[in-house]
Amino acid sequence: MQIVHRGRWTREDRAADPWPGLPFEVPPAGPGITVELEVARPDAVIDLGCAGAAGWRGWSGGARSRFVITPTGATPGYLPGELEPGTWQVVLGLHRVPAQGVEVTVTVRPGGEVEPERPWPPVPDRPPRRVLPALPGLRWVAADLHAHTLHSDGELTIAELAARAVSAGLDALAVTDHNTTSHHAHLAEVGRHYGVALVPGQEVTTDLGHANAFGDIGWVDFREPAPAWVSTVQARGGLLSVNHPLAADCAWRHPLPHRPPLAEVWHSSWLAPTWGGPVAWWQAWGADTTPVGGSDWHRPDGSTALGVPTTWVAVDAAARTPDELVPAVLDGLAAGRTAVSRDREAPVLLPLGDELLALGASGALVLGPGYRAAVMSDSDTVRGGGQVLCSHDGSVLALAGRS
Repeated sequence: MQIVHRGRWTREDRAADPWPGLPFEVPPAGPGITVELEVARPDAVIDLGCAGAAGWRGWSGGARSRFVITPTGATPGYLPGELEPGTWQVVLGLHRVPAQGVEVTVTVRPGGEVEPERPWPPVPDRPPRRVLPALPGLRWVAADLHAHTLHSDGELTIAELAARAVSAGLDALAVTDHNTTSHHAHLAEVGRHYGVALVPGQEVTTDLGHANAFGDIGWVDFREPAPAWVSTVQARGGLLSVNHPLAADCAWRHPLPHRPPLAEVWHSSWLAPTWGGPVAWWQAWGADTTPVGGSDWHRPDGSTALGVPTTWVAVDAAARTPDELVPAVLDGLAAGRTAVSRDREAPVLLPLGDELLALGASGALVLGPGYRAAVMSDSDTVRGGGQVLCSHDGSVLALAGRS
């Protein structure tokens, strides 16, 4: 039986509940569902998701106006599997509602077919790895901790993204699609095939700020207050990172009584290296927060490149395969063993015990609260205490976490 919800959504509706649910019934042994969304105004942004009778089934935000869920397949962003009988909901996100309101039509009908997955691309050649000095028992791996696929608003499949990560010389890539974990089930197989560690992630996304939840810890409900994200991720053994805290309309504005362990201090939108805003935010937020970086990669023709910036993570030197590297990267992040550079070949500031090693940065300065040290050569060790590597004109070259 086809079900149609028609209604006009206003700013008052958004203020009352930004994520309203439209109920529909699923019978026993249902063949699947197809949901279609029509929005009458081009200046409105209405997000789309689905909650099953037994829990969350997926989210596509504003990237799609249609999805299919069947027992054997689903549109990327949604979880396939038996459709438990009972009351389901199409979940809308009233992201941008014009002053005049907007007419929205949602149609739910039984059945549907899922588009076939695109063929996997060939495994590309990997550029030579950059080997950086590390403490005994550890080694540095090159990672990008923020990227998207077709499972949210990215344009590539997981396999296509993994191939690009290999071409970019990355050892690890966190796949962090918005408000869904539908990609998690595919990461290990794809990672093994391409020889890259694909770290499970979810970008918990609202209009007041985004945060990456790292680890295969299940779905984090973005509709809950942000302090619940912190406690939920911690209780499940994951890691939470505040994303792009100064990024235009998705800057971080959630109050948090307890701060998560990581912050995406270096985001690809940091285009002017002399702008000190991200470092100032980091120091005000708490310099004991571990710095990470992310490209926030979405599409090949975008303004970002995978691995720009690069997050270096010091991991167990014995971890070599993708299956071994995924938990090793998470362990390294949990321990704060990070360094962030503009790209894989750029100057880097490595925390090594009580010292910092600056590479490729002769004439630069290492700065920190009450701390300043000159870098005298392209491979120079200075005492610990600094966090930021700067050039003579104040351009930020690299960031350092803890050893």
